[in-house]
This record gives sequence, C-alpha cells and structure tokens, in this order.
Amino acid sequence: MSAAPIKVLVIDDEPPIRKLLRMGLTTQGYEILEASNGKIALEKLGEAPALIILDLGLPDVQGHELLRTIRARNESVPIVVLSSRGDEAGKVQALDLGADDYLTKPFGMEELLARLRAALRHQLQVQGERPVFRTGDLSVDLVRRIVKIGEREVKLSPKEYDLLRVLVQHAGKVLTHRFLLKELWDELTDAQYLRVYVRQLRQKIEADPERPQYVLTETGIGYRLKAGD
Repeated sequence: MSAAPIKVLVIDDEPPIRKLLRMGLTTQGYEILEASNGKIALEKLGEAPALIILDLGLPDVQGHELLRTIRARNESVPIVVLSSRGDEAGKVQALDLGADDYLTKPFGMEELLARLRAALRHQLQVQGERPVFRTGDLSVDLVRRIVKIGEREVKLSPKEYDLLRVLVQHAGKVLTHRFLLKELWDELTDAQYLRVYVRQLRQKIEADPERPQYVLTETGIGYRLKAGD
C-alpha cells in the first residue's frame, strides 16, 4: 500500500503563485490545499496539513499575526514563509515567531522543494532526535558529545559545542541571532559574541573557514547548519 501524499497548505492571495505552486508540488506527489486569505487558511488548518507555505502579504490579516495564530494552534507543523526581496526585518520577525524557513520572491521551484524537504526532515528529527547527526564529513554524537570530521576527532570548548549542538538540533533551519543568543547566554544581546564563537567553530570544522560548507550565514538574519544526510 502506498503512503498517503503529504498535504501542503498554500496561503497566498495571488492566483498565479498558487497555480505555480499547485503545478510544481502536485508533480512531486504533494497534495495541495489552497487559501487566498487568513480566514480560509484557519479553516483549512482543520484538514491537518503536514506543511504550510505562507505568504506574509495577505489582504485580510497581517502575515505575522496569522503565523502567530497558527503556531498557537499547532506547535510542530513546519512553516515556510514567502516574502518580498528587501524585507529583512520581516523575515527575522517571522523566524522568531516560529517559521521554519523563508524564501524570497521570485523563487525557483527546485529551491522551494529542497527547503520543504529540509523542513519536513527537521520536524522528524525533533520528534525522534537521532543520537548521531551527519552531514558531509561532519558527525556529531549528541550522547557522547563527540565531534568528528571524517575520522578525526575535533576538540571544542564547552561554548563552541553548545553552539554546534543547537545548530544540529535545528539542522537545515535558519536560526536568528536573537534565538541563538537566548539559547546560549540568557542575558547577552550583542550578536558580536555570537560571531566570535561562529568564527572559532568554523576554524575547527570547516576545510576553508572563509567559504564554509556547514555553518552557513544568512546575512542580517542569523545562521543555518547544512541539513543532515
């Protein structure tokens, strides 16, 4: 018996965008639910979508408000936000409110599909956290606290390890500066501290720290660890 298709709720008021997403996603085996505004979106939540694509510019409700409402009703459903190119503050706010990722319009279908797969993988990882995380040559044993590049063990300071652990627990997801500072320091609000530790971590796990393969910078927003294999 084949598995039921994954339901994706597309919330966007632009018919051409909804059509593009419907065509692109149904060919990949996804089942599409559509909502042109916030009211319909909240009704469609009752159909238990496995993933939500949310455009922040809706006619009847502010996108961030709708995101907050969805999160209050469903803590775990992955949400990928669509936003306009220059809206950096809006992206940060959406991520802080619980979005899993964002894409900037216009976007490529291949990139969207990759982000959806990463968001679904991240949800599975959170639900049944794997003790050993792997991406490329990097492996992190969360139980034994052992970090390796290939066969070589990497020695990290406690704070460097804590930073990597948080990134691993949310691999593939963009983590804002504010989220990381709160997770690692409680009181600190200066992203400069974070940059220092990211730089130190990259020196130890990246082949070329200036061109990182694992800890990726989301300019003006935060960091993302490359999704697991």
